Amino acid sequence: MRATRRGLDFVYAVATKPENFRVFGHDFLLCFYIISNTARDSELRRRAREMGIERAREWRRAHAEVPASADAADVKNLTIGSYSAEQLGFPDAHFKELLRQAARRFSARDFLKFDAPVEPPRDLAPRPGSSDDGPGGRSRYDVYLDALICTYFGDAYGITLGASYKDVIRWLPAMRPYPARNTTDEETFHDALGAVAHVVYTLDGYTNCKIAGNLLPQEFVFLESNLTTAIERKDPEILGEFLDTLKAFGLDESDEVIRNGESYLLSTQNADGSWGDTETKDVYERYHTTWTAVDGLREYLWNGRELRSTTLLPSPQPTRER
Repeated sequence: MRATRRGLDFVYAVATKPENFRVFGHDFLLCFYIISNTARDSELRRRAREMGIERAREWRRAHAEVPASADAADVKNLTIGSYSAEQLGFPDAHFKELLRQAARRFSARDFLKFDAPVEPPRDLAPRPGSSDDGPGGRSRYDVYLDALICTYFGDAYGITLGASYKDVIRWLPAMRPYPARNTTDEETFHDALGAVAHVVYTLDGYTNCKIAGNLLPQEFVFLESNLTTAIERKDPEILGEFLDTLKAFGLDESDEVIRNGESYLLSTQNADGSWGDTETKDVYERYHTTWTAVDGLREYLWNGRELRSTTLLPSPQPTRER
């Protein structure tokens, strides 16, 4: 599909700018690796692989050592980048051991903002004198989203980032029920949308396998019922995430909800191949919105077997008929 290829080209153009790659290199590598591994479109897969290899080579050149000043967030990002570089054909055993040693300096609370082995995530109040967490602090859904990502890639790379993925996903029942749009503030609702999408991502190996619909019934209903909300919000980032997670549950273009979402994305692609606000100065918003829109539009190889059960979750309940 031409739209997805144009979107990928835009992400790569952003990634080749030195300052952008210095800050977000780990995320760019992850984007190129995932698309190269899961896209059904062979040309899109080939382009992503070539882009990823070129950027991974540069990332390894720039990251031979773990800075002594690296904090927990830095170690997390370096782990994601190193994992992605390795998947793209650039392993570095020495750097991996340095990361493992650096990770041991930090606790689960340092990495995740809660002690995952013993407690669920909670809303965080803003820190005195700091605007890092925004005027309203951080919702428990935002905390949970980051913890899912952190521990998933830590486990995948073989480095414990404060806790295991099993420690985090076990709190999924505590996150339910998910809020309706009219029952909470807009920021918290947005965080819940993102958290649910990342529950699916981290269970399906980032669109590597499908998920049986009765395994996550509440998450499926939340995603399906709010896809129209993402269109109403004119939010291509969340819409893209909803489309590809719903495809993991087996929905496709025969389903009206998928057709409506894809039609919206195709009608709102910018002239430069991107999605989202072309006037924003936020580099992350520019490339990440485009990445998720590409993922929402593309078809998948589904390399792995369908996930039908997992000991990490409570017993599945029957989902509603579709």
